[in-house]
Parts: sequence; structure tokens; C-alpha cells
Amino acid sequence: MTAARGTEEIEPELDAHDAAERRTLVRVLAINATQALVAGGVGIAAQSTGLLGAALDNLGDAALYAVSLYAVGRTVVAKARVARLSGVLLILSAVALLAEVIRRFVTGSDPVGLAMILAALANAATNVWALRLLRSHRHAGVHLEASWIFTTNDMLANLGVAVSGVAVMLLRSNLPDLVIGLLVFGIVAKGAWEILENAGRARQGAKQASEKSPGGVVRRDDPSN
Repeated sequence: MTAARGTEEIEPELDAHDAAERRTLVRVLAINATQALVAGGVGIAAQSTGLLGAALDNLGDAALYAVSLYAVGRTVVAKARVARLSGVLLILSAVALLAEVIRRFVTGSDPVGLAMILAALANAATNVWALRLLRSHRHAGVHLEASWIFTTNDMLANLGVAVSGVAVMLLRSNLPDLVIGLLVFGIVAKGAWEILENAGRARQGAKQASEKSPGGVVRRDDPSN
């Protein structure tokens, strides 16, 4: 077996820890898919760039959790690959949000502040629930560290959307919504960069471990990694 094959294709049987990871990922996947549908629907109805950004973020998260299910029980390299993919998905979401902010700045919009506040606070509450589910697994691999970053970003973004909803109501202007859309873009882009950096470090560490181990085989990382 070659070193490259050993680092990427060995897949031990799932243990109890892996089964717990799978259950957690399924739950947070369901949470984020629901958030994306609700925030997206309210965002369209309320003409809110901030809520649409939160929905795009949730959609990217749901995609991350789906591919993270694939990574459970696999090698460090496989987990780093999933984390890198999630970073790319997050960048694409950020670009889509930026394009929508620019479009609404040019064409105009009339966001509904109260709808923004209620939807954002409901989303933030479910983010707290997701973080509680992920807390005991966040150091189980780079793919779950990426999940933690995603969900933390979601909560910050939703709190910002709620604040901008208040500003929209007080100022009777769409500018606060556009501003929070730009801020969410920055949060998402920063999270994507962190995920890509973590994935690169994990992959480099796996490569170094492969060079030191007999036959170039890297075993699955333990929860402390």
C-alpha cells in the first residue's frame, strides 16, 4: 500500500464516539436546514438582505454537516478535505450575499424591521441549541471545528440582523439592513478563511505523521486532536 493510499483510504469501524458524532451532526443538519427555509422565506417576504444572508449561511452549514457525516470515522486527511470543502462553500455563500447587497443598494428595498427582529432572534436561539449539541465534539476533528465556527458565525450574524431590524424601524431606512448584509459577508468570509487555515494545518500534520509512521499509514485522529 502506498503512503498516499494509506493516508486517505483507511476507514476503521465506527466506535461509540463516532456514533455520537453522527447523531449530533444529523441533529444540527436538521436545525440548519429548517433555519435556512424559515430565514430565507421571511427574508424574501420582508425584503431583508440580512435575513437572506443568514439563510445562505444556514444553507452552507447544512451542506457542511451533510458532508461531515461522510467524514465521521475516517482519517485526518479525509476530515481535512471535508473542512476545506466547507470553507469553499462558505466563500461561495459570502460572494452570493455580497452580490445581493449590491443589487438591493442599486435597485432599492423596503425591509420590514419587526420581521427581521423576530426571525433573527428565533434563529439565534436555535444556534445556541446547536452549539450545545456540538460543544462536546468540537475538538474531535477539523471537520467539527469547522462546524463550531460555522454555528458561532451564525449566532453573531443573527444578533446583528436583530439589531439592524431595530435600526430599520427607528430610521425608516433600508441602509441598516444593507450594512448588516455587508457585516455578515465579512463574518462569513472570516470564518471561511479560518476553516481553510485549520484544514491546511491538519493536512500538513497528517502528512508529517505519515512520513514518520511505518508504511506511511496515518490512523484516525483521536478526540484530543
